[in-house]
Amino acid sequence: MDAISNLLTRGVDKIYPSRDDLEKVLRSGKKLKLYQGFDPTGTKLHIGHAVGFRKLRQFQDLGHEVIFLIGDGTGQAGDPSGKTKFREKFYTREELQQNGKDYVMQSSKIMRFTGENPVRILYNGDWLNKLGLVEILNLAGHFSVQQLIERDMFQERMKRNESINLREFLYPLLQGYDSVALQVDLELGGSDQTFNMLAGRTLVQAILHKEKFVMTVPLLTDNKGTKIGKTEGNVIGITDPPKELYGKIMSLTDEAIVNCFILLTDKSLTEIANMKKSMDEGENPMNFKKKLAFELVKQYNDETSADQSQDYFEKTFQGRILTSQIKEYSLLQLSTNPVGIIDLLVFTQFASSKSDAKRLVEQKAVEIDQTVVDLIQTNVTLSPGMTLRVGKNRFLRFV
Repeated sequence: MDAISNLLTRGVDKIYPSRDDLEKVLRSGKKLKLYQGFDPTGTKLHIGHAVGFRKLRQFQDLGHEVIFLIGDGTGQAGDPSGKTKFREKFYTREELQQNGKDYVMQSSKIMRFTGENPVRILYNGDWLNKLGLVEILNLAGHFSVQQLIERDMFQERMKRNESINLREFLYPLLQGYDSVALQVDLELGGSDQTFNMLAGRTLVQAILHKEKFVMTVPLLTDNKGTKIGKTEGNVIGITDPPKELYGKIMSLTDEAIVNCFILLTDKSLTEIANMKKSMDEGENPMNFKKKLAFELVKQYNDETSADQSQDYFEKTFQGRILTSQIKEYSLLQLSTNPVGIIDLLVFTQFASSKSDAKRLVEQKAVEIDQTVVDLIQTNVTLSPGMTLRVGKNRFLRFV
């Protein structure tokens, strides 16, 4: 495939009004203005975000004007997309702007914000916070209550007699207005954003009297079919420490391998198809999962980090324990860091008492990051990605 065909097919869910219409515009040589918006209601970008970032980078490399829109305005309203309950916390504009700066830093691992044709950074609070009553009423006039309430999550809430707050009910109008304010030709987003993006398409047609394309990318899901994201609590972060990132990728089930290669790497579809064929014929899927983990650590860091992470994984885990059985322990549960090795063994429940912990250390049965701890007075400073091993088969990774 050439660059435009690849842009329109690989890692694409749907294109509105159609792929053929968008392809005609792209092949005409016209440069598009496009954007993707992010409400920074968290602090960490994950590999699910990377699916969209990679598509934005493709547009950028082809010379189109790409805008990274930080939703410090829409974030104050709260996007109901994918939410089965009314959110309990709303963020201030100041909080959202600070998180937005972190988003830019993290996403720069994939997109270019400097150099040739840099991605532009804009904040939608700059126009949304200035909308007056009449302007908001005019926006609302382009939609019916029936249109807005037909969303799946609202229907589910009504069945359970749960509330639908007017604040989130009007969210699509605010996101839709971004397309008008920016006068864009195309909006990109996850498939869960389809309703909001089509609301923008409606407003662009009604107010600007022009076409606006919508491109949706597939949601990256984990081995249970659950979206990988901050709401679901199963984040594999783009900026996770290399060893931790490698280990989290290895914890995905075999069924996730092919989809991750397609959506997150530049491996050719032919090569990916051959991998799938080999697995179907009985080759150990772990061989390909290690390739995936290596590729992503290299992509978000460098080849040296990928080499070190793979070597660490092979020496620490491979052949000793199934990666799906590796327990994780949050460093937030520790009251102090550094922490004494005896207290750590008790906190993590690898020792039933302090005397049991002392016995394990004296027997040289305790390792921190492959280093034997043999002094009971040892204090250790822990960071994400480090591991604790007790005996031969009890492992724990700190996150």
